[in-house]
Amino acid sequence: MFTGLVVELGTVEALKLSSSGAKLAVSAPGVTKGIALGGSVAVSGACLTVTAINGQTMEFDISTETLRSTSLGGLRPGDRVNLEPAVRAQDPLGGHIVSGHVDVVGSIRSKSKAGDAWKVEIKAPAGFVGLLVNKGSVTVDGISLTVVDLLENAFTVVIIPHTARNTTIGFKEPPAPVNLEADIIGKYVARFLEKMAAGQKKAGITMESLRDSGFIS
Repeated sequence: MFTGLVVELGTVEALKLSSSGAKLAVSAPGVTKGIALGGSVAVSGACLTVTAINGQTMEFDISTETLRSTSLGGLRPGDRVNLEPAVRAQDPLGGHIVSGHVDVVGSIRSKSKAGDAWKVEIKAPAGFVGLLVNKGSVTVDGISLTVVDLLENAFTVVIIPHTARNTTIGFKEPPAPVNLEADIIGKYVARFLEKMAAGQKKAGITMESLRDSGFIS
């Protein structure tokens, strides 16, 4: 589990693709000091397992499913990635609950100045936007952010100067891809409502269902 608070910008050293997935090497002097072999690290929002540590470089194995559902397959040597080690029990939960399981890949539609901050509009499938709420939390490339505006197939966030300086969203420009993860609580609620609606449709309206729903006593 993660909090969406990026602790370091790592630098991609290599990405080797194969029929079974990929191997990713990332240089990160800060994170490698406290990470152990087998530890979990969110790499631009995707939870990966550390398979090797060589000095200041971490290596990860990436499955074909992760390549399919994230933007990691497009990384090149020299690219920067957001890094966050898994949260520990004693750590403060400064962002929100992040699983590191990317839902969809969106793209930056626009980026404009808003005083000292930046307002970023992110294009995403309507189904994903439907999981968001105004002033709720969303994870963009592993960064815990607050939803400002909800649009038909997009949403906006505001990036403060500190976030712009210390994460990838500060230097990404349209139409750069971004990994998106909705608030896990919202996903569970949506799934519960889907199952409820499917059950009611199958059963139809009965005196018992009306009573259970509080319409009659």
